[in-house]
Amino acid sequence: MDKIAVLIPCYNESQTIAKVVSDYQKALPEATIYVYDNNSKDGTAEIAEKAGAVVRYEYKQGKGNVIRRMFREIDAQCYIMIDGDDTYPADSAREMADKVLNRHVDMVVGDRLSSTYFTENKRPFHNFGNSIVRKSINFLFESDIKDIMTGYRAFSYQFVKSFPVLSKGFEIETEMSIHAIDKNMFVENVVVQYKDRPEGSESKLNTYSDGMKVLKTIINLFRNYKPLAFFGIISLLLMIIALIFFIPVFITYCKTGLVPNFPTLIVCGFVVIASIQSFFSGLILQNIIKKNKQDFEMRLIEIQKDYHQSVME
Repeated sequence: MDKIAVLIPCYNESQTIAKVVSDYQKALPEATIYVYDNNSKDGTAEIAEKAGAVVRYEYKQGKGNVIRRMFREIDAQCYIMIDGDDTYPADSAREMADKVLNRHVDMVVGDRLSSTYFTENKRPFHNFGNSIVRKSINFLFESDIKDIMTGYRAFSYQFVKSFPVLSKGFEIETEMSIHAIDKNMFVENVVVQYKDRPEGSESKLNTYSDGMKVLKTIINLFRNYKPLAFFGIISLLLMIIALIFFIPVFITYCKTGLVPNFPTLIVCGFVVIASIQSFFSGLILQNIIKKNKQDFEMRLIEIQKDYHQSVME
């Protein structure tokens, strides 16, 4: 088991990968640097290997698929995840690693948004999107993570081996954040300096299509992790709609004793039934979620035992 593993998912980062590997070798000399190449066509893997990194491959395209492979294959006391585009400073890695190793933090978030991100990043819609995602998740999940979409994070063994990677692409950071919040893991923020990509290096993140995927992921995870709130909102909306259409019918009935809009009354009844079904669906799913959390806590005990055994060996 490595003491510190630096994980660098890469796709066509030949311009910057050698510098990134070198910077982290200097910042964390005891760490093993892993570069996982995701079908690069510009010689990224060869450059990384010459720079001294352990190079492995993931042939299923997408950052989420690369992270899944990394988390399955690598055992370490502390994991540092970093992008290969040289936008994050290596000098923050020691502080982040110390939080995991000494303070037993499960996930350390490299917070760009509290420092230089909004001035360095030249893509205004990225800035807007980051703010929307951060505020929506912190509101929906009652958390205080400063940067949801950052690619600079540190993890404990416990987090990595208990995290079910479902996302295939850039939604992976959002999924990590919500998993940590929901499972009551120890999360801390470290403010890091961000610098935009060097000239000639292109971002693989599409502002619009990947932004829509992230928003879709937030909605799906809100439904999966907080079903009572999700289906409760739907139930409330259905009940309000039913009342809006029922009140005029009821007023007419009180005045005349007749129900001229009988089809409207029938529809209102069905909408009320749908509202009740939605509420109880959320209630049942919430109980299942509670049982899953209990099982998850027992799973953490097993992971912790495996961790101590691996460290002793």
